[in-house]
Amino acid sequence: MKELKVRGRAIRSDENGLICLTDIWDAAGFSVNQKPADWRNLPTTVRLMDALANRIAGLSGNKTKPTVKSMYYSKVGRGGGTFAHAVLACAYAGYLSPKLEVEVREVWLRYRSGDPTLADEVLERASPEANLWVATRAEARAIRNGYTETLRDHEVYGRGYMDCTDEAYLKLFGGRARQLRTQRGLPQGANLRDAMDVVELSAIKLTEALATQRITVEDSRGNFECKEATGRTAANVRYAIDREIQDRQKRLVR
Repeated sequence: MKELKVRGRAIRSDENGLICLTDIWDAAGFSVNQKPADWRNLPTTVRLMDALANRIAGLSGNKTKPTVKSMYYSKVGRGGGTFAHAVLACAYAGYLSPKLEVEVREVWLRYRSGDPTLADEVLERASPEANLWVATRAEARAIRNGYTETLRDHEVYGRGYMDCTDEAYLKLFGGRARQLRTQRGLPQGANLRDAMDVVELSAIKLTEALATQRITVEDSRGNFECKEATGRTAANVRYAIDREIQDRQKRLVR
């Protein structure tokens, strides 16, 4: 799940962008009779949800259970809570406090627009380790974009992008993306790089930066040649890492 911050508290959102009302209530610090379930049963909330459902259903007017769940649902257990469409989340915040509604609207709009200053404000309160990881992940993402653009310009197509990436993973970490997800207990489709540490991210970052140069200099063309070029670069990076590890010396105990 993604996170944003309101009053120093993490406000979760699910994979579809629905905001956790429970977290908003917790951040606001209001009384027990103002929980999401109490607000949900108010006549004004029912009318608002009905209007939003009509908007989501469109011309069909078919307000099915999936339509309702796409704007409001609750789940129990670890990671549970009540999740709602941004329109409803702002309305709920306004129900708690007009000032809180303004804060939620401002933070959410900045979050959705990708305002980099919002991330910077969050990182100011984060640990040095978290700041380093985010910086490394951002650099790796930028280099990745340049790498895939180079692959495209050098006639890579279809699953060639995945094969090139898997070749780098295989040489660096001993397994393809699917295998690495399984080893790390990640669901299929999860972003593997979000689960990497700083050293791993640095390795793939360096590999893709150098592979971009190799492919350009050697003028590699097509899926096979670009995969081979990436693999050779990744093997060299892995060799350098292994040499560094082997060269480390433990301090002698006197």
